[in-house]
Amino acid sequence: MRLQIREVLRSFRRTPLLSALSIAAIGFSLFTIGLFGLVAINFQQALTGLAERVEVVGFVLRGTPTESITLASQDIAAFPEVLDVNFVTEEQALTRAQRELVEFREAYRDLAVNPLPASLEIRLKPNFRDVKHAQQVAERLRGFPFVEDVRYGRDWVERLDRLRNMAGVVGLVIGFAFAVVAIVIIGVTIRITVLQRAKEISIMRLVGATNGFIRGPFLLEGATKGILGGLFSIALCWISFILFRSRLGAGISGLVFFTELQVMAFLFFGVLMGLGGSLVSVGRHLRNV
Repeated sequence: MRLQIREVLRSFRRTPLLSALSIAAIGFSLFTIGLFGLVAINFQQALTGLAERVEVVGFVLRGTPTESITLASQDIAAFPEVLDVNFVTEEQALTRAQRELVEFREAYRDLAVNPLPASLEIRLKPNFRDVKHAQQVAERLRGFPFVEDVRYGRDWVERLDRLRNMAGVVGLVIGFAFAVVAIVIIGVTIRITVLQRAKEISIMRLVGATNGFIRGPFLLEGATKGILGGLFSIALCWISFILFRSRLGAGISGLVFFTELQVMAFLFFGVLMGLGGSLVSVGRHLRNV
């Protein structure tokens, strides 16, 4: 292992410019994946924020005893899909309407009778914020005799589901395409290094070196360049993120960067691509020697 590390360091010292270009090529290749990942993460964050608004509302018949509503709320809260249940009285509904619906504030103020019914507002757990589970909760809610009507914005929730599904498919396809391009670029940069040391590899084969012994330094070099390129790409992503947030952050809130776990996974992905590119390039050269 020490010999292989020494060979990698010697390769970096002998060809510093080529090594720097290789790391830069890997870094910029991973940078494209990183930028796409940042967009995907923040888009998913925005969808998650929208999904938090998915709720089922059951309108209660006037005159329903408070005890019945309290018992029903406990039963509804026990549903596996339900996060919490909030009972909104008629007076609270009117106060909310006066506060949020500014254009109707005067009209609500002059009313002799409160036209707004009491309601049960039901928020769903994160994994159940889709049209299927919202509909299931709505159907069970309609089974309570004091529930006059149930609404959950079916059309809006269906559009949100389609958007999430589309984002998942598009993200997978584009991410895979970027990964393939990055692997090709990494393979080319390692291939250049292999060709530069073709004479050295031929001599090693003549003195009886095994393919595994020859591959070792190149694989370690590929992994090293992969992690250095990964660190370079993370730095570029961070700079781009800061610049974007400083330019447009005044009107955009909730922007997030990679978590520590995602950064580690990204660097691990860079190592894998460096190893993969080296393995392919060296293997092809050894077959032709």
